[in-house]
Amino acid sequence: MPELPEVETVRRGLLPVLQGAVIESAEARRPDLRWPLPENFSERLAGRRIEAVGRRAKYLLADLSGGEVMILHLGMSGSIRVEGARVKGRPGLFHHPRGQSGPHDHVVLHLAGGATVTFNDPRRFGAILIVPYDRLDSHPLLASLGPEPLGNGFNAEYLARACARRHTPLKSALLDQKLVAGLGNIYVCEALYRARLSPRRLANTIATHEGLPTQRAERLVVAIRDVLREAIQAGGSSLRDHRQVNGELGYFQHTFRVYGREGQPCQTLRCKGVVQRITQSGRSTFFCPVCQR
Repeated sequence: MPELPEVETVRRGLLPVLQGAVIESAEARRPDLRWPLPENFSERLAGRRIEAVGRRAKYLLADLSGGEVMILHLGMSGSIRVEGARVKGRPGLFHHPRGQSGPHDHVVLHLAGGATVTFNDPRRFGAILIVPYDRLDSHPLLASLGPEPLGNGFNAEYLARACARRHTPLKSALLDQKLVAGLGNIYVCEALYRARLSPRRLANTIATHEGLPTQRAERLVVAIRDVLREAIQAGGSSLRDHRQVNGELGYFQHTFRVYGREGQPCQTLRCKGVVQRITQSGRSTFFCPVCQR
């Protein structure tokens, strides 16, 4: 499942193509993805201007003229392809493969000027919805989301309080979108490694002590912010480089320190540990059992 850095990279790649563009027509090649497409989907999009392209957690948001917002979620295999614009390609190449096959091009936006934006999703776990702008925050997909990890609302004090009554493993708590929005399996593994915290540690052990957040909570917030910023910057730098060289959109690239490195030496200086993989809640967790406590 794409995580915050991947979705933000896609948003940045789509920005120069979509923002300010007018949708001449919308082609729905099947009536449903994860859920049915909105009623009169094509008719509702035709002639609308895309005023802004935003993101909330793992959802892309396109503000439409007329007071509505199109919500797009990539799901497990979805990707977006841009053709016929000044820049073309796929805005975001992820660690896990994404859909590319033409038969799975389910929705195509035809923009004024000739560009097309295609949503491809072989497994159809993605979704496209249209909701009124003034009801966006109360929509069931967004209403219960926690704070953005790069926003002012996410800090050590908040994290310590949010974890105080959680007796689940710390990794499981961080994957709960109600606690913090946008984090997924890869970057939780990476952040816990940087914070030197075991994914098996109980979440309430990083809670406040005498009314103040623990050093563990402080380290974890810094690690989460750092790993997300570095991942986004990698995508952003690639976007600029590719656009200057050959006009194509850049690809998301990031080097992992523990994720997918089972059996390899820990990268922490002077640590003699070896990266292990365990399963938590049906997901692979990678960590160093020596320096992560």
